[in-house]
Amino acid sequence: MNPILIVDDEAAIAMLVRRILTEAGYRCQAVTDSRAAANLLEKNRYDLVLLDVMMPHLDGYDLLAYLRPTGTPCIFITAKDAVAERVRGLNSGADDYIVKPFAPTELVARVESVLRRAGRSTAVYTMWEYTVDAAACRVLRGEEEMHLTRKEYDLLLLFLRNRGRALYRDYLYETVWGDDGTGCDTRTLDTHIARLRRKLNLGDRLRSVRQIGYMLEKE
Repeated sequence: MNPILIVDDEAAIAMLVRRILTEAGYRCQAVTDSRAAANLLEKNRYDLVLLDVMMPHLDGYDLLAYLRPTGTPCIFITAKDAVAERVRGLNSGADDYIVKPFAPTELVARVESVLRRAGRSTAVYTMWEYTVDAAACRVLRGEEEMHLTRKEYDLLLLFLRNRGRALYRDYLYETVWGDDGTGCDTRTLDTHIARLRRKLNLGDRLRSVRQIGYMLEKE
């Protein structure tokens, strides 16, 4: 597994992205100088590069030119949110386009999606006696595969990306059910949570948070 390279001339943003992805199980390298990034791209291999568009000396489009011959996937991260800018970024060869500010869960989900499409996804989570392989969409207890529905699996992955954080019900609906969740009542989510607890014997480790939603405890 090669690392992910993060290039942003704002040090606070570069460090934030590195922390989010490191906590999600990825090896990361972050730089704030686009010329230094160009040197790294010539010498090293990366599974993914996250590029800020607006940078001095070399901008994101300049650095993207270094990536095209290697086939390394790229995600633009930028404050430019106009549709024309997004279209330009995607037409230039970027695999995705994230607008600042972004939610940590969105960042991780988009990174995993691009890596999966490129055949480079290796995110594996451990949860007590379980191993969750995000690339293969499998949950294992030792050698035994645990059979979850797609919604149950999506909920589990969302909780794993946010261990120790209380997630609001509305956020869970929007992320897991999307438009299909428009007409869902609270019993739909509660039922899926109850099944997930029972199938994986989570008990209070996946607990309700009063007036908010649910949270998966850290080990």
